Amino acid sequence: MTKATLTPQEWKEKGNDEFNKGNWNEALSCYTNAINLTKEESVEKAVFYKNRAATYLKQKDYNKTINDCNEALKICPKEPKALFRRCQALEALERFEEAYRDARYIISVDPGNKAIQPIIARLHEIVQDRHKQNSRISSKVSQMIEITFDPQYDKEKRETAINNLLVLSRERAGADLMFNEGIASKIMKLLKLEKNEEIITTAIRIIAELCKENISRTEQILNILGIPWILEMINSKNTERVNAAQYCMQTILNTYSGMDNKPETKPNKDLCEKYKKEIDTILSCLVYSTTNRTITGQARDAIIEIIMRNIHYTTLNWAERLVEIQGLQRLMEVASELEEYKYESAMDITSSTRTITSVCLARIYENMYYDAAKERFRNAIDEYIKAKLLTPDIESKVRVVVAITTLLLGPLDVGNSVVAKEGIMEMILVMAGTEDPLQQKVACECIIAAASKKDKATAIISQGVNILKKLYQSKDDSIRVRALVGLCKLGSSGGTDATIKPFADGATKKLAEACRRFLINPKKQKDMRKWAVEGLSYLTFDAEVKEKLIEDRDAIQAMIELAKTGDQSVLYGVVTTLVNLCNAYDKQEMIPEMVELAKFAKHHIPEEHEFDDPDFVNKRLNTLAKAGVTSALVCLAKTESQNSKELIARVFNAICSQQDVRGIVVQQGGAKVLLPLALNGTDKGKKQAAQALARLGITINPEVAFPGQRIMEVIRPFLNLLDPECSALENFEALMALCNIAGVSDTVRQRLLKEGAFTKIETYMYEDHEMLKRAATQVVNNLIMCEDTIKYFEEENDRVKYLVILCEDEDEDTSLAASGALAMLTSVSTKVIEKIFDVKDWLEALRFLLANPKSEIQYRGLVIVSNMIKCSKDVAAKLVETDIIEILMALVKSDTVKEKKIKDLASKALTAAADWKLILSTTPS
Repeated sequence: MTKATLTPQEWKEKGNDEFNKGNWNEALSCYTNAINLTKEESVEKAVFYKNRAATYLKQKDYNKTINDCNEALKICPKEPKALFRRCQALEALERFEEAYRDARYIISVDPGNKAIQPIIARLHEIVQDRHKQNSRISSKVSQMIEITFDPQYDKEKRETAINNLLVLSRERAGADLMFNEGIASKIMKLLKLEKNEEIITTAIRIIAELCKENISRTEQILNILGIPWILEMINSKNTERVNAAQYCMQTILNTYSGMDNKPETKPNKDLCEKYKKEIDTILSCLVYSTTNRTITGQARDAIIEIIMRNIHYTTLNWAERLVEIQGLQRLMEVASELEEYKYESAMDITSSTRTITSVCLARIYENMYYDAAKERFRNAIDEYIKAKLLTPDIESKVRVVVAITTLLLGPLDVGNSVVAKEGIMEMILVMAGTEDPLQQKVACECIIAAASKKDKATAIISQGVNILKKLYQSKDDSIRVRALVGLCKLGSSGGTDATIKPFADGATKKLAEACRRFLINPKKQKDMRKWAVEGLSYLTFDAEVKEKLIEDRDAIQAMIELAKTGDQSVLYGVVTTLVNLCNAYDKQEMIPEMVELAKFAKHHIPEEHEFDDPDFVNKRLNTLAKAGVTSALVCLAKTESQNSKELIARVFNAICSQQDVRGIVVQQGGAKVLLPLALNGTDKGKKQAAQALARLGITINPEVAFPGQRIMEVIRPFLNLLDPECSALENFEALMALCNIAGVSDTVRQRLLKEGAFTKIETYMYEDHEMLKRAATQVVNNLIMCEDTIKYFEEENDRVKYLVILCEDEDEDTSLAASGALAMLTSVSTKVIEKIFDVKDWLEALRFLLANPKSEIQYRGLVIVSNMIKCSKDVAAKLVETDIIEILMALVKSDTVKEKKIKDLASKALTAAADWKLILSTTPS
């Protein structure tokens, strides 16, 4: 009989067999087939649901357990087993009142049910305690609400009261009570008149907590407040308030879509489909708000950031929808704004707005996964530019050029295709050649952005250098500094190749000195210093410029202080300069055979400057760390740009390669920032951040480097480095860090096992690479302190056999770790002891350990032998038949063995053998 012809009853029986064997996935599949084949709502179908619920319960999937029990109870309302399983699932989810209700119902229909009696007693106590606690919380909520919403109370009392409400809103009971007290309506009325920003911000946070992971409450709150209320709250210059409202909006989206705020979160497809209309409404409101002329620049940035966070296909997949609802055109409107250029209908923007918008445009384009979608993106951009250029006034041309510059900083390919269109580059060069400072400024910025690719730089060198040189003579510093950056960028088009010099010798040093003067001059505006750093970001491809800059304390300090402002527009310049100073960019591998072939073919061969040797690089890394570069990176890491995150991770990793400064990185908050970088971003960025974390975990006590919950969260990045695609150094450093955190506590070890660490680590015990094999064995040695690890060695496999072989390894540290692991295993597991005899050369391995000149290895060998003798008479008899007893006696009597603990342990092992009456007593009568 084939599977296709099985009846529902046969599927159920097959499911029962799999369930009894503990094969939960197979059992689920069988019960699901039985359910799908049963169309009518019969008693049999209720049994199938009930059995599947039991399987979900075993898998600890409590929500699905409850759903299946509900289905069974619809058919058979008083079914005790369905009620019992639902009761267990509800208790596991801490829904104690509902679990207690089910337990009481079971007792009413089946008074003799002994299985439910201890559960109902336990639940009764919990429910009683919670009732008392809820009464106390209810009283506190009422009191805090009264103080918060009564303006008669003084400012401090009201602030304390609303902060207490925020804490209570994070607890289920508190949130329920506050919602039932109508706090949403009270907050809406209060904030119409409230002037205290702290109270406003905390009130917004309370709304976010009430909406979190609760669709029913979210819907009711939005019926009261509405999306426009949240957008009204976000419209502020107060950073804390803007952040609170932004978080509130994202929380509502997360609730509707089943996401959370963790980097690897993914939406629930069913929820997204169910609440498509609500999610789409929020998107439309956000898109229309981007060009709202009445909102603050900070609010605009926050709204674009919300859009950006939900563009990727693993989140809400908004990219194509944004093109459909003309979101691109609105973003281009924002992209065309200049902070310093105000006109009648100008938007309020911050120094970071255009950078954030360019990243958002790039993120949308990256998520256009097929050619037709990319084409629609380009068409929307072209339509916007054509519409602007139809108006002949200068303002439109200026704004088009500003928008093109923003594109070139985001989706570069789209920006380049726009610049390549007939008449665009000519228009930019004409604007640069005018006497109008505004036109000169925007044209200069566009030329800089357009010279991003070597082929483009070559074309612009021929057309634009003379114009840039002329602009550099301007009396207006803001134009001079931009022209300077343009010259710097064109002058660095040879990259790190020391043989390519687009400009005359010494020109880059002169340009660097000019950038330095703008950077360190306190009288210059921040905008000038930002451009100066961008100039250095190009010039620092030159190793001589790097060395001169690193010795200039004032310039380094000025750059770090500029980064600490957190201004996203300085991000690229600062981080690229740091990457260059640290030599943290990808280096092309030079294969000797290919070099010789290139010489023969008379091709150009890149050469590295002597100042890029490791000694010079290490000195630069130490200088930057001690100057406080970590603080700067912490501020800049708030970016949404994945490429910028990768650059930041590269700098962190380079700094962390220096053991002496790792403590500084931790003190200045580097570990906290590296964790999200290691979990979310480009593949290279995640790898760089994970390696930096591993380096911190090797040198510094993990409990200090990764305090609290963070020690659990670093496990995944470390395990991601245990990959064949990673280098041996990355593998080794990850293993070393894992070894340290595995020694922290049993809770950490259990988390490691849950994340699948054991099998990943074990693979490296079989490596030919001595250091990888040693490090992996050391991690396993620490993991054996966890009870669950012992099961891996007790199963039907050759793990114990290989551990015995490793005890004889030539590398002392590997032997030490393997014998330590075996010593711990034999102290708790008879199965492991019996498995030792399966090893062909078990006796030679024990002799190797007992006769080892290294006392630590010898001691571990004695522990293993002692555990074996104490295990059982049969095991002890096998050892007595060999020369092991003679070796033990020799150790007891030897004058060359100086360590008392070794003699004592050998003596105890002999006493154990004597107790089994296998040898004569070793103690004098």
